[in-house]
Amino acid sequence: MRRVACIDIGTVTARLAVADVEGGRVQRLAKTSNICNLGQGVDRTRRLNPEAMGRVVACCREYVASAVAAGAEAVCCTMTSAARDAQNSADLVGALRSLGLEPEVIPGEVEGALTFLGVAQDFGGRRILVADNGGGSTELACGVLADGVLDLQFVCSTNVGCRRITDKFLSGAAADGGTATGAAAGAGLPSAEDLAAAHRFAAGLFAPEAAKIAPLAPEALVVCGGTVTTLVAVDLALEPYDSSRVHLARLTAAKVAELEASLAAKTVEQRAAMPGIQPKRAPVILGGAVAIGELMAQIGFDELTVSESDLLFGLSLTAATALPGEEGTNSPVGWKPTMRPLPRYSG
Repeated sequence: MRRVACIDIGTVTARLAVADVEGGRVQRLAKTSNICNLGQGVDRTRRLNPEAMGRVVACCREYVASAVAAGAEAVCCTMTSAARDAQNSADLVGALRSLGLEPEVIPGEVEGALTFLGVAQDFGGRRILVADNGGGSTELACGVLADGVLDLQFVCSTNVGCRRITDKFLSGAAADGGTATGAAAGAGLPSAEDLAAAHRFAAGLFAPEAAKIAPLAPEALVVCGGTVTTLVAVDLALEPYDSSRVHLARLTAAKVAELEASLAAKTVEQRAAMPGIQPKRAPVILGGAVAIGELMAQIGFDELTVSESDLLFGLSLTAATALPGEEGTNSPVGWKPTMRPLPRYSG
């Protein structure tokens, strides 16, 4: 059994997984998540904000210490949408290298394949469509995992995410600044015009991919990411959050629309006070609900299944194939992260 640590730095959250992997299976996985908002302003400026980078570096310093304390032998680090979009991602890469990490800005297609690998562990032998709805992008992947063999038939990355939609259309009603149109903006509420524009934006990017997916006839739509898990937590008024009630829960399109309407009728401060919502996610949760609702409409599914076995799960499986002594082991997705050894914990 090999113990690996994986850090994934997304547009909204930075996450750590420490996993025990044996025989191509994750035997145990512990996850930690922190909202760092790396993508703050990136859609507009195409640059990472220095304060946002500072938050990520401070978070990852703690993650490295946690990985060492947990006895992980090596760590990998991936960065996704915000880092792909930003012109100064090299600045963050350099800062993270000083922590002993080797950050890799991965393409959206690799992100989608890793997420599919993690999610599909619960859907063996079924053709599923997996959507990883993040802060800056949504990855879509369709295929089958059967008897340990991955048959990925479609994968793409679209620039639809909760942070991106918020910054483009809803920031006037968000606590982190911006301007919006419509009378409701002055009251801290999104206008009907802004919400409609957000839906049109998401529909315009999802529709072409939906047309490519339709001939594959997936049996189920499975969605992961902070937005969809938060929507379940809000619907169930989970306080505190209970992973066992969220993983593999289901949401109908009607329920997502109901939750979107409820969120749109509240200010950011009011959303932050709702059971099930982390206060730092309150500014972007409405944009995420728009993305999820429009995804379901364009793909043509009236129900989705929520998964917490996301990119970190798939990345852990792939990381184990990149450890010393595993050089001849094939990666399930044809890509391997760069692993950096960790010192042995002496505390």
